[in-house]
Amino acid sequence: MLLSEIGEFGFIKRLSEKFQDIVVQSVLGIGDDCAIIPKDENFDYVVTTDMLVENIHFFSSEISPFDLGYKTLAVNLSDVASMGAMSLFSFLSIAIPPSIEVEYLDQLLEGYKHISEKYNVQLLGGDTTHSERDILLSVTVIGIIEKNKARLRSMAQKDDIICVTGFLGDSGGGLEVILEDLPLSEDTEYLLKCHHCPEPAVNEGIWLANQEGVNAMMDISDGIASDLKHILKASNKSAVIELNKLPLSPQLQAVANKYKLNIIELATSGGEDYKLLLTVDKNKYSEIAEMFKKQFKSDLFAIGKIVDKGDDLIIWQKDGIIINGLKDGYNHFSET
Repeated sequence: MLLSEIGEFGFIKRLSEKFQDIVVQSVLGIGDDCAIIPKDENFDYVVTTDMLVENIHFFSSEISPFDLGYKTLAVNLSDVASMGAMSLFSFLSIAIPPSIEVEYLDQLLEGYKHISEKYNVQLLGGDTTHSERDILLSVTVIGIIEKNKARLRSMAQKDDIICVTGFLGDSGGGLEVILEDLPLSEDTEYLLKCHHCPEPAVNEGIWLANQEGVNAMMDISDGIASDLKHILKASNKSAVIELNKLPLSPQLQAVANKYKLNIIELATSGGEDYKLLLTVDKNKYSEIAEMFKKQFKSDLFAIGKIVDKGDDLIIWQKDGIIINGLKDGYNHFSET
């Protein structure tokens, strides 16, 4: 059997099942954005790790080394934020091909240092090794959260409002600018910046985790078409998403219209937006959304609702009409 036949999540399921009998009950292991490890009677550690691989996650000819360093840590801080936790420490490992100049690495580390200082995250170690051809960057981040405050994928409840904390599809639009070699303009440069230098919702995640009525939460790395299914599967629920409620930036709309891009596909499966995807008690949504806007000067966008069907199905609707045939989000190893 080929890996492409089971895909990324099939492989993760096999891995999880193989090791689940040696994970102690007080630890949350594979299955959420971060592992949760008890610290003491008041706090837990959260731990995440992620890799960026050249020509899979980035093209070194397109992204500046500074932005690459920034993004390398940003995607991990996003995972910690999605649990509602505060990041404390990071570990950086780099596989370096012989063609890379020291000055390139200096700029990469400047970007990594910049976001480390921005969110007060200490780099404590890592590893360096040789690569024959491509750059590989692997980061582990350790954070901390008050006990029982972590927001898990399994916490979605029937009739919860499904929300996102920002525009969808901008990073996917930036990738399209690269792949289609679209002309540079104010709009396409905005999309490229979203793709190359995403901003993790660090403060938003911590704030949301402290609001009664916020239930499940995760970050958007593979697109809501894929990421929402993780929440639904863990919570044994399904969802209805209103496509006409997806928040789309004016820049993405302008570029999509001009170059005939599939804006719905970008918004649902483009990936790497690193906004937060969460479910909120329907009776608390209006209050939380109002406070969120006051706190962060941005909207908490309602895009659908959780329904009590245990088959992790997403029903896509537009103006009350069911839409079929939408592409799934990004999945490593899949045949498509």
